[in-house]
Amino acid sequence: MKIGVLGTGTVGRTIATRLVAIGHEVTMGSRTADNEQAADWVGEAGDRAAQGTFADAAAFGEIVFNCTAGVASLEALGSVPGEDLAGKILVDVANPLDFSRGMPPTLSVSNDDSLGEQIQRKLPDTRVVKTLNTVNANVMVDPGRVPGEHDLFVCGNDADAKAEVSELLESFGWTRERIVDLGDITGARAMEMYLPLWLRLFGTFGTSELNVRVVRRPDS
Repeated sequence: MKIGVLGTGTVGRTIATRLVAIGHEVTMGSRTADNEQAADWVGEAGDRAAQGTFADAAAFGEIVFNCTAGVASLEALGSVPGEDLAGKILVDVANPLDFSRGMPPTLSVSNDDSLGEQIQRKLPDTRVVKTLNTVNANVMVDPGRVPGEHDLFVCGNDADAKAEVSELLESFGWTRERIVDLGDITGARAMEMYLPLWLRLFGTFGTSELNVRVVRRPDS
């Protein structure tokens, strides 16, 4: 499959590397076609890797991953012609973390809205699926780094898009039983607002390679 990855940071490079490793062709997009981080990644990833602008990566991908910084995601997506994302699945991995007041970051949007919803409103013809944003980059593509069973969340308005993304997540190592569908794109509010708890857990345990599991009564 041809996949576009928007963003050259740790998350973008980690996801893109995993996608290439399991046989996909990947174009990594950034603001400029000659981004140094993207060029370094292409040199390491091999023949199935390429780079370009955000628009180049979006046009290339049958599925597109938004791995840009959350506070810049709308601007980045605004540089992509709408027709290059129309009808496609956009996997939104970003979190709207605002570091302007230092650490810990706050959320630039919360409670009655979310970045996932803002992206869906901006791209009404695109099938936005929010997922992977509740774990660190290494765990995103290799859930076995955290022992035992633990959960990953997805949400979005299009059931078929969520099913297709879930198949891709299974190729990363997530089991179908541990992928929890939170419903429509408004579920992104809860997924993004989990980040303050995740950051506190990171500080408490001293590791970012952690996750949660939802446990419920067997008869419920």
